[in-house]
Amino acid sequence: MKKIFLILLVLSVTFSSCEKDDICDAATETTPKLIIEFYDILNPTVLKKVTNLAVKEVGSTSVLSFNSESEIQLPLKTNEDITKYSLILNSTDVTIDNEDFLQFNYTRQNIFVSRACGYKTIFTLDPTTAYIKTETSTPDGYWIRNITVETSNITTENETHIKIYF
Repeated sequence: MKKIFLILLVLSVTFSSCEKDDICDAATETTPKLIIEFYDILNPTVLKKVTNLAVKEVGSTSVLSFNSESEIQLPLKTNEDITKYSLILNSTDVTIDNEDFLQFNYTRQNIFVSRACGYKTIFTLDPTTAYIKTETSTPDGYWIRNITVETSNITTENETHIKIYF
C-alpha cells in the first residue's frame, strides 16, 4: 500500500510540474501601431489614396513605402515618449515630391500579456499636443493640410487614431 501511495505521489508531482508550451498565439494582440487614414481636404468624408508615400522615422535608415493606400500603420517607439516621422508625398519624383514632418507625443504603459507573449505597450496621445507638424528647412508648402485625432488611446489596431487631410 505504501508503494502504491509513493508511486502515485511521484506521478502526481511529475505531471503537475508539466506546463503548457510557452508559445505566443499569433492572434494575441501585441503592441499596437498608429493607424492613420487619409482624406480629401475638399471632401472630408471621402478617403483619399496617397501616391508614392515614403515614410521614414527620423534618425532611422529604413523607409516604409505606400502607394494607392488610404490607410497606413506606423509603429511608435516603446522606449521614448516621442516618435518623429518624415512623410514624403510623390517620393519617386524629385521634381514634385513634398516632405512634411510629424512628431507624435504620447505616454506609454506596459501591460503584461502572458508569460509566452511578455509585455505589450499601449500609448495615449498627449491631450494638448498630440502631434507637431513641421516642414523641411527649404519650405515647399505643406501637403498635409489638416490633422484630427480620432482616438487618443492607442490600445488596438481596430480603429483609426489619426486622420490626415490633403
